[in-house]
Amino acid sequence: MKTLTIKKSIYLIVLIGLVSGCSPATKIIGSWKSPEAQTAGYSNLFVAALISDNYVTKKTIEDDIDELLIQKGIQAISNLEQVKPGLILTNDNKDQVVQEIKKSGRDGIMTIAIIDQTNETRYVPGTAYSPMYYGGGYGRFGGYYGMYGPTTYSPGYYATDKNFYVEINLYDTETQALVWSAQSATTNPSSIDRAAREFALVVVDKMIKDKIIIPKK
Repeated sequence: MKTLTIKKSIYLIVLIGLVSGCSPATKIIGSWKSPEAQTAGYSNLFVAALISDNYVTKKTIEDDIDELLIQKGIQAISNLEQVKPGLILTNDNKDQVVQEIKKSGRDGIMTIAIIDQTNETRYVPGTAYSPMYYGGGYGRFGGYYGMYGPTTYSPGYYATDKNFYVEINLYDTETQALVWSAQSATTNPSSIDRAAREFALVVVDKMIKDKIIIPKK
């Protein structure tokens, strides 16, 4: 009976470990909503990932955000060519870009920017494991040795976590005022595709909870 109980406990620990290992790498660490935000929510967004040094990452994030928003019934685009052919964002024509986005019917401008990146080193303790023995052998050397002799040990080690902190802002196109902002943290992203998809899911879910967008489907 004791052996069965121990086995069940081990299975439970393994299951908890598996579930923990599948937990999201991205989480929202803070958000704010302006009282001036549209009470009906925003339904037609222009999405811009401000990551000029990595086009693949920029496009992957934008595409995933757009796709998920559209699934929720929110119109979303990220390509200035779709706003006005030949339009390119520069420091000198920001006002023109905003006006063209406004003319295209977008009621909100969403920006995504990496604001910090850190490397944190942590120590992972070693673990020891001994096979359970219930033979009542405490009274003899052989029984006691049989319990603790086969102990296996996994040494501790240092691991470095990569953390990416992202700020997501939503501006009202009409007034250009900031109406919603959130910050997210992503730890040890395994790949651009997976991290971007998870980021999109977490961010859009938070936007819905904060009622800055209201799903139409």
